[in-house]
Amino acid sequence: MSCFLCNSSVGKKLVMSVSGCALVLFILFHMAMNITVLFSPEAYNMICELLGANWYALAGTAGLAALVALHFIYAIVLTLNNYRARGTQRYEVTVKEHGVSWASKNMLVLGFIVLGGLALHLFNFWAKMQLVELTGNHVNSLGYSPTDGAALITYTFSQWYYVVLYLLWFAALWFHLTHGVWSMFQTVGWANDTWYPRLKCAANIVATLLFAGFAAVVVLYFVKSLCPCCAGIC
Repeated sequence: MSCFLCNSSVGKKLVMSVSGCALVLFILFHMAMNITVLFSPEAYNMICELLGANWYALAGTAGLAALVALHFIYAIVLTLNNYRARGTQRYEVTVKEHGVSWASKNMLVLGFIVLGGLALHLFNFWAKMQLVELTGNHVNSLGYSPTDGAALITYTFSQWYYVVLYLLWFAALWFHLTHGVWSMFQTVGWANDTWYPRLKCAANIVATLLFAGFAAVVVLYFVKSLCPCCAGIC
């Protein structure tokens, strides 16, 4: 089984699909958690406290890190394998293939952008929350409690450059997911003639839902920083 997952192209794609599915589920949870701050910063901080330096949160963090690493490594391996398999034929393509999206042809580039956005997010939030708790400190470098996620959101998205970078990150994630979500179902054999258009539609819905949910927090808190009365956030 391990040889199949490591040496077979189908096995590698299966690993990509399973790890990608797990990551999408986590991102959906994270988006739902973030939206909470729009309605109740106190409730959001309660969630942050539950997901602080507790054993289950640390286990989850380690698991997520392993999934991201696995997904990214296999993506690079598959891309290199495809590159070698095409050989000089890649230079002979002069027309756009029917049914092939831009995102599907640039998944690795989009993956690098998503990974860069993740690094930025870890710097802005994880390093000032869970990591601070792990080091035994009661305040982070900004002077906030490591469980005061609402204050971190308020500070981070009052900076226009972070707003721009996060929106670019979310856009790259949208493109990545519009192809990735239906592709993982295709890998397990669900994308037949009947289900292909439905899965494509579902992928677009999931990607758009995630983009809208994450972007709403960023944009509304930026608007709040410019005019506290305009955003309707208390």
